[in-house]
Amino acid sequence: MNLYEHTIIARQDTSPSEIKQLTEKYSKIVEKNEGEIIKTENWGLLNLSYIIKKNTKGSYIHFKIKGKGNVIDELEKNESIDKKLLRYLTVRVKKFDLEANYFSKKESDYNKESNKN
Repeated sequence: MNLYEHTIIARQDTSPSEIKQLTEKYSKIVEKNEGEIIKTENWGLLNLSYIIKKNTKGSYIHFKIKGKGNVIDELEKNESIDKKLLRYLTVRVKKFDLEANYFSKKESDYNKESNKN
């Protein structure tokens, strides 16, 4: 079994309920193709480096997937025709980093913001 980190970027006008539906939809595709979702992270609405299809921001969803290559093929086939998505990226990794949460605010960040006010 291979390990993959898979990130999708949804349009900036996608509602939280639609984000949840997208997450469930792609999780079911993984499970249907004998894959396993190890972890799902919703990174929220982030600025894009450049404008994509008239969008300056995007809602990021990140999956850690364990499975065979056909799982990723099926995922990307479905994502390429989904109008709600701007981009997707899959990276094969040797092992998962399940401890680090890169897109959550740290306690020190909150203190800096409160000191500004």
